[in-house]
Amino acid sequence: MTEVRIVHTTTYRYVRPVRFTTHRVMLRPRDSHDLRLRGTRWSITPAATSTRWAHDVFSNSVCYLDWDGVQSNTLEIVSTLDLDHLHAGPAAPQEILDPSAETYPFRYPAEEFPDLARLMERQFPDPGRIVDKWARRFVRGAAPVRTMDLLAKITQAIKDDFTYEARAQEGTNPPVVTLATKRGACRDFALLMMEAVRALGFAARFVSGYLYDDGAGNATVGGGATHAWCAVYLPGAGWVEFDPTNGLMAGRNLIRVCSARTPEQAVPIAGGFIGGERDFIRLSVDVQVTVGGLPAPDAPHAPPEPLAEPMAPALTDPPMAEAVAG
Repeated sequence: MTEVRIVHTTTYRYVRPVRFTTHRVMLRPRDSHDLRLRGTRWSITPAATSTRWAHDVFSNSVCYLDWDGVQSNTLEIVSTLDLDHLHAGPAAPQEILDPSAETYPFRYPAEEFPDLARLMERQFPDPGRIVDKWARRFVRGAAPVRTMDLLAKITQAIKDDFTYEARAQEGTNPPVVTLATKRGACRDFALLMMEAVRALGFAARFVSGYLYDDGAGNATVGGGATHAWCAVYLPGAGWVEFDPTNGLMAGRNLIRVCSARTPEQAVPIAGGFIGGERDFIRLSVDVQVTVGGLPAPDAPHAPPEPLAEPMAPALTDPPMAEAVAG
């Protein structure tokens, strides 16, 4: 078990005071058998006038912030998480796979197929079947291959053959672009792997969260910001996480915050402002991760009061979202 503290600071700056629309924030992970949330603290400047919590369609924890009439030339949201992470070793998924899924190809159980079907569908156009051809190179020949070996090869190929480039701008490159350029951010690599394994018949989803250094001398990239990877559903093992940016498997060094069918559904912070089109100056994101030796966490915040009246729609500039930088 690893003790981890994450301080995530997002700052928006404007030329003059502006008003803010509702902001949708996904920075709080869910407690699970591999992740125990010990404490949370939020600092929001200017203070939100109302907050409410909800679970989205994927059961991710989402907080909605409103500032009724408040104006400011700066908006800063600071999230501090104290948690315990219990990660499985890289060999664990192979050991607990259902016997029917130990080799590829295999079929998902009939009772699970309807729930996985949408996550097995390709989400991006591939008119030249470029992604298909790239994925099929890992299963050449008629002989079955071990499922975990196949997924490990795809994960490692992206790490070895592609150049990582951090990118703070919104949006994710289509997989065909990532294949053509052989470069991208963590979210681009996660999406490429998702579409590649979907082409092979696997169910896959996008995961957003954080990456930490385990102190074992394994060099990783994508720290200092939010990170992105993917998860593949395997009978017996369930959702197994793969980070193609770093060649990591089984959730090692990865703190999962949310998961979704597409990257656009997993944006950490999304919202807008009411003002002129040139009022926005910049968005800055800083993530500090401390591992081990943490002091006792402060008491977690009490659940906020429900929002009685939603803020009326307003004319706004395009939303300013914090992308999964990676």
